[in-house]
Amino acid sequence: MLLIRTATPTRVGTPQLRAAGQRTKLIRHAEQGIAAFDRTIYYSPTFGQRQRSRMQTHVECTGSDTNGSGPSRIGTVKRETKETKIDLTINIDGTGKCQSKSQIPFLDHMMDQLASHGLFDIHLEAEGDTWIDDHHTNEDIALAMGTALSQALGDRKGIHRFGNFTAPLDEALVQVVLDLSGRPHLSCSLDLPTERIGTYETQLVEHFFQSMANTSGMTLHIRQLDGRNSHHIVEATFKAFARALRVACEEDPRRAGTIASSKGVLTQQ
Repeated sequence: MLLIRTATPTRVGTPQLRAAGQRTKLIRHAEQGIAAFDRTIYYSPTFGQRQRSRMQTHVECTGSDTNGSGPSRIGTVKRETKETKIDLTINIDGTGKCQSKSQIPFLDHMMDQLASHGLFDIHLEAEGDTWIDDHHTNEDIALAMGTALSQALGDRKGIHRFGNFTAPLDEALVQVVLDLSGRPHLSCSLDLPTERIGTYETQLVEHFFQSMANTSGMTLHIRQLDGRNSHHIVEATFKAFARALRVACEEDPRRAGTIASSKGVLTQQ
C-alpha cells in the first residue's frame, strides 16, 4: 500500500479531491499507475514483488500536465532509498535526446535505444549499491521510469493506448505488444544464451520490464521470435519496446481527447 499526500486540490483520473488548503490522503495498491500532480509518496515496506525490510522509500514526483493535452507531457521522479538514489525525467513528446548516468553501462546503452526509437527525451542520474550487484539500481530505475511515464500520460485521454512492433537486429527478432490499460502485467519469453552482457546480468532484463509495468500500469508482452546473440536480443527488445510505446502514447486525432476505453478510464482508481 502507499500513502499519497498533497496540499493543493488536483485531479487523479476523474474524481475531484477536497477543497483548497485541505490535506488529502489516498490509499491505493502499490502496483497501479500514478497520475500526474505534485506530491510526496511514502511507499510501505513492501513494493511490487520485493521486500524492503525496515526501510522507507521516499519518492517525489512533479509533472507539467495532467491530461496530455499540453505542448509537452513530462514526468519527473526523484526516488531515494537506503539502496539507491534516482533522479529521472521523461518527456514523451521529445526528440530522442538521452542523458543517462545509471552506473550500469549496458543499461545506459539501452536508455539510448529507448530515447532514440521512442523519440522520448530521457534524463537519468542514478546512484546505487552497485558494489553488491546491479539488481537494486536496475529495478529502482525501472520503477521510477514507470512512475514518470504514468505521470506524463496523466488520465491518458486521446492516446492510441495500444502499441505493437517487431524489431530485428541481425539474427535476432523480437516482438513487443503493449496496452496502456492501467493494469500491470508482464509476459516475457526471452531466451538469452549467456548470463551476462559485459557486466550486466541478463536476468535483469525481464525484471526491468516487470518493474516498469508495475508502476506504469502497462500490460506488456515480449516475444522472442529468433536470436542467438544476447546483446542483439536485448537491444532488439528495447528497440521494439520503444517503438510500440511511442505508438501507444501518440494522440489519436479521431479520439478528440476522449479515453480509448469502453469503461471511460485507463488509470486505476
